[in-house]
Amino acid sequence: MVVGGISRRVLLVLTATASLSFFGGNADAQGVVVKMATLLPQGSAWHTALQEMGSQWRQASGGRVTLRIYPGGVAGDDGDVVRKMRLGTLDAGLLSAAGLGDVDRSIYALELPMGYASYEELDFVLERMEATLEKLYAEKGFVLLGWADGGWVRFFSKSPVRTPDDLKGLKLFTWGGDDPAVELWKAAGFHPVPLPSTEISTALQTGLVSALPTTPQAALLLQWYIHAKYMCDVRWAVLLGGIVITKASWEKVPADVRPALLKSAHEAGRTLGSLTRGAEAGNIDAMVKHGLTVVPVDGPALEAWHRAAEAAYPKLRGGFVPALVFDEAVRIRDEFRKAQPGKAAR
Repeated sequence: MVVGGISRRVLLVLTATASLSFFGGNADAQGVVVKMATLLPQGSAWHTALQEMGSQWRQASGGRVTLRIYPGGVAGDDGDVVRKMRLGTLDAGLLSAAGLGDVDRSIYALELPMGYASYEELDFVLERMEATLEKLYAEKGFVLLGWADGGWVRFFSKSPVRTPDDLKGLKLFTWGGDDPAVELWKAAGFHPVPLPSTEISTALQTGLVSALPTTPQAALLLQWYIHAKYMCDVRWAVLLGGIVITKASWEKVPADVRPALLKSAHEAGRTLGSLTRGAEAGNIDAMVKHGLTVVPVDGPALEAWHRAAEAAYPKLRGGFVPALVFDEAVRIRDEFRKAQPGKAAR
């Protein structure tokens, strides 16, 4: 229902202008240059983690591999980055599920609205599906180097939202260009407003948009909560992401150093996820101190959210997410719940 919509809009381009050159070869006098783009703002903890990964790559390769990072959306949003990777003008990206979904929609099996009750549950499914997902992306010409996540998506709004019906009365930001996601929202009775991510702040200020699904980290970092001062305390889905490089660019990396670089990327992904998960409560507290109101969701309201999400699953399965991957994710999730029923409580 919001699977594509959730992921695409979490980060706004912060850098309006930049002097970049995406064209030309990958090799320079020092060896291979890997050009990686991300929406993460320059100077953020996440950006720093990627810089540290770059330092490790250079050290592990004896200076033969240099990671050049373009942060803050200077290369465009995730869709732009994937397109430039396919063209060969970029080599790699730290992408949200939206960007990964532009390559293969199987990632959305892990983005099911209200589909996972905890990080532990999601991690259990991802660990067991990782090889399958990596194979699917390899078949499309991409190598998954590491996974990361941006935290739980909530609904931020200009007026209080406690139930799905409350949200249906608002104008909900959705990512422009993701027509299947827009249609899923409409079919569920919501009022999506598809726009470029660069227009989120303006749309909130003018009233063109009155609600936004995003993570507390993004809402604080990009100051969206200033114009959407209510946060519905329902965990809609985890915003997944991954460090990805094109197969062609990866094969330019000397074979003897690839294992070390892959290990470093896996560790960077874990670091990024830890940074997000550890900071969530503090991010919410910081916003509350500056005027955010957290709208609690009681038992009946939570059940209403589950019903609204699960009602969309028949349309998601096969139409939005490949049916076999959808079924496998749900099967593994249910396996976890059967083994640890106390951790599956809603």
